[in-house]
Amino acid sequence: MKHLVLLRGINVSGHNMIKMDALKTSLEAIGFSNVETYIQSGNVFLETDDESSFGVGFKIKQEIFKTFGHEVPVIVIGKKDLELCLMNNPFLKEKEVDIKKLYVAFISKELPSSAINELKISQFKPDEAVIDGTRIFIKYAIGAGKTRLDQKYIEKKLNVTATMRNWNTITKLLEMY
Repeated sequence: MKHLVLLRGINVSGHNMIKMDALKTSLEAIGFSNVETYIQSGNVFLETDDESSFGVGFKIKQEIFKTFGHEVPVIVIGKKDLELCLMNNPFLKEKEVDIKKLYVAFISKELPSSAINELKISQFKPDEAVIDGTRIFIKYAIGAGKTRLDQKYIEKKLNVTATMRNWNTITKLLEMY
């Protein structure tokens, strides 16, 4: 089964540095096959007989700590999840939406849509967010670098692990699937 592994917080501002070729070698050494990485920010496709996203993520998290010494949050998703991103992003329905300001936070557990209340999104206006199961669709008014509505805030408020990707990366990852 093919999985997409999203690593959070690697190779950012000189922290948690992991070379993708070294990561590929390390994951192949513990039994994953057809390992392919996309850009340096922790997007990894791999194949395994293990169908459990949780099991795959746990194994990868352990290997990264053992090999590279970094405690890195890992979220594993399937092709269907990426397809649902494309189908369910409410901001794509808006006329003349700026794709560069669209992000998706992939989160570690299913959340009810009512969890949006816990984010207190109104304090971030004109930024907008919508919860859809294990994804939070975000539209930034100015940009991701100029807001407090980031993955650290999301993790703290919702008690989840989260990793974000911009819309261009999401569409590229779906193409690669």
